[in-house]
Amino acid sequence: MSQAALTVGIDHVGLTVRDLSETRDFFVNCLNWKVVGERPTYPAVFVSDGNVMVTLWQLKSLESKVDFDRRSNVGLHHLALRVTDRIALEQVFEHVKNWPGAVVEFAPEQLGDGPKRHTMTYEPGGIRIEFICS
Repeated sequence: MSQAALTVGIDHVGLTVRDLSETRDFFVNCLNWKVVGERPTYPAVFVSDGNVMVTLWQLKSLESKVDFDRRSNVGLHHLALRVTDRIALEQVFEHVKNWPGAVVEFAPEQLGDGPKRHTMTYEPGGIRIEFICS
């Protein structure tokens, strides 16, 4: 007999970012997310698409920053955000590829044998984001 999981989902994901304003603007103006809270003294901004919340924390010092390398560091490999369908995937891809400072790793393509499709990008602050649909 199996037991139920002890957790019920993700409450939020916290990301340390190089430039809080730049990354907030990417989520809010490029992806149409909403700011749902702020802590100016930390500083931090909380953004949401209505389903998931991401906390964006400002890096304390750019001089001492160490960029994350997904192949050699323990930590976040990427943030995967689900979109509703292939049309939505193409729409988000068009927004992201034209956003100043955003980088496209690859355009929408089939994931493995399918049926999922995805695209991998970097927001202007360097966080790797996958957009995916079934």
